[in-house]
Amino acid sequence: MATMNMLQAINNALDIAMAEDEKVICFGEDVGIFGGVFRATSHLQEKYGKARCFNTPLVEQGIIGFANGLAAQGSVPVAEIQFADYIFPAFDQIVNETAKFRYRSGDLFNVGGLTIRTPYGGGISGGLYHSQSPEAYFIHTPGLKVVVPRNPYQAKGLLLAAIRDPDPVLFLEPKRLYRAAVGEVPDEDYQLPIGEAEVIKEGTDITLVGWGAQMEVISKAAELAEEQGIACEVIDLRSLLPWDVDTVAESVFKTGRMIVSHEAPLTGGFAGEIAATIQERCFLYLESPITRVTGLDTPFPLVLEKEYLPDHLKIFEAIRESVNF
Repeated sequence: MATMNMLQAINNALDIAMAEDEKVICFGEDVGIFGGVFRATSHLQEKYGKARCFNTPLVEQGIIGFANGLAAQGSVPVAEIQFADYIFPAFDQIVNETAKFRYRSGDLFNVGGLTIRTPYGGGISGGLYHSQSPEAYFIHTPGLKVVVPRNPYQAKGLLLAAIRDPDPVLFLEPKRLYRAAVGEVPDEDYQLPIGEAEVIKEGTDITLVGWGAQMEVISKAAELAEEQGIACEVIDLRSLLPWDVDTVAESVFKTGRMIVSHEAPLTGGFAGEIAATIQERCFLYLESPITRVTGLDTPFPLVLEKEYLPDHLKIFEAIRESVNF
């Protein structure tokens, strides 16, 4: 075991994947000697050479188009989009090419070896172009997988699983946790399952669901609730597409209440899909309406970032309202 932050865990996962398989290639804006804007790919070019870890032009559509071509020919590309806010120029390549390549070719061709890494989310005072959470746009797209780790241990195991998965994976990295999240991570190679949620705290009164950096906030809210005798069950989805409906439903059968929290705006956010699905599955067991605690339906602000983000106090108030409904 070694103590790592999330960046180190991601770098370690890339190192293991590249050492194991010479077809694994890392590229993106400034990922070479510079190691990327957050240094996630530091020293990989030194170790594996410029043919396997290199800089690209500042053109996101080109990065993913190039990645699709590499994957279609048998390479295992790990493409970095420097910030998730700038993934939109590549949106057509991801949703119309990456996601549909296997389907439209009748399984003659695929780009299943492709992993797209990108930092996302707020909490770093980055303003509207460095703080957005665009996961819902991609969860709407059959043919992709979407994964979000919450800590270094999860980051390494899920990234290794993503690189080796037979389907293309969008790997969203909560940038606020890059250096803030520190934990024990096994030195050896390991994978965590994509598509399986993790119950990180058991409880009987209400189910709290989230992913990524929001799990820290949700856990704080659960601690406040416990001080008032409310036992919260806390679930980290980890994988958003596919998401683990069964684990969440089993929890709600037990608790009768649910809150879903994410940083993205309320309207069209993934919490709505979760709420609709669980309402269909668990309607007769619900003791109160399913609640969403999310970001606001505005562009992501700079000065008012704390007011925008769903914090532990907002979630705690939602817990109280749900339990006292």
